[in-house]
Amino acid sequence: MSPKTLKAQLGLAVLSLALALPLQSFAQPAKPDAEGTPIITYKGDVSDDALVATLPGFKNGFAEVNGVRLHYVTGGSGEALVLMPGWPETWWAYHKVMPTLAKHYRVIAVDIRGMGASGKPEDGYDKKNMAKDIRELLAQLGYDKAHIVGHDIGAQVAWSYAANYPKSTSTLTMLDVTHPDQDMANMPMLPQHGTFGPKLDEDHAYLWWFAFHQVKGLPEKMLQGRAEIEHDWFFRYLLKDESAIDARDRAVYAAAYNREGGVRAGNAWYQAFTQDIIHEKGYAKLQMPVLGIAGPGYTWVNATLKAKAIDARTYKLPKSGHYVAEEDPEGTLNYLLPFLKEHSDR
Repeated sequence: MSPKTLKAQLGLAVLSLALALPLQSFAQPAKPDAEGTPIITYKGDVSDDALVATLPGFKNGFAEVNGVRLHYVTGGSGEALVLMPGWPETWWAYHKVMPTLAKHYRVIAVDIRGMGASGKPEDGYDKKNMAKDIRELLAQLGYDKAHIVGHDIGAQVAWSYAANYPKSTSTLTMLDVTHPDQDMANMPMLPQHGTFGPKLDEDHAYLWWFAFHQVKGLPEKMLQGRAEIEHDWFFRYLLKDESAIDARDRAVYAAAYNREGGVRAGNAWYQAFTQDIIHEKGYAKLQMPVLGIAGPGYTWVNATLKAKAIDARTYKLPKSGHYVAEEDPEGTLNYLLPFLKEHSDR
């Protein structure tokens, strides 16, 4: 699968079927959706305090940086290791790998601008500005340099961080996604005939939500307060093992995006893609060591890193769909930890 093929299947899909699914509250028993999968089944505490309590040695933190309040979770000691998640998740996306990483590094899992408990301002969602958020956060925490890891939207922020602050980037790791570029701008509106179904076709990926999330105002009216409807469709589409993101995880993410402004802010990451593409055209080749770990995005990530980084390697996790740190945490760590240790001072 070429990166162009992966990125070429874009269009605006209708949410009528998804919106026909029953809306659930966290306190009510779950009802099955149209395909028999419960939308909400977890009734426990999904607050950040409750989640952090399940990860010994970690704690919540907040910082005012670059005009936004960022929430982060930190633990461990040593060189700084920043973990940035993507849509439609939060810092919790890394909970399966954080304890192991914290044995070797000072882990800083960040709710990026617009995510979870972080602020949701009206603007500032281009990835260059979001990278500035992270640079100022690290400075507040006393770090001049860090290992940078990102997944999905977080990977795009990670790339921009490395491009704009190369001397402050020890290593860069991209999980299944790369930075928006001109190929993304050239995506067609419709999928190839006969290729779009309930599960991702890796050879003909159809990324219709890239266009849907461009629309301002309408998605919020349709989904705010019931973000789990859209989430469940995507988890089915992009996961190979749907149990890898379980009922608690889904409740965590639904609660995060059902916060006031949650859908609007998440969509703003996509609405900034056109500006991100302009910024990307001015970036030089990345000079630091770069690692790609990918599921269905392998060919895209591999081709991009070969073209735009001088010292890059990419590995495919065949058991994983898009959410690699959750679907195959062992495989992710098997590539990530040796790479980090190879380029660490200790």
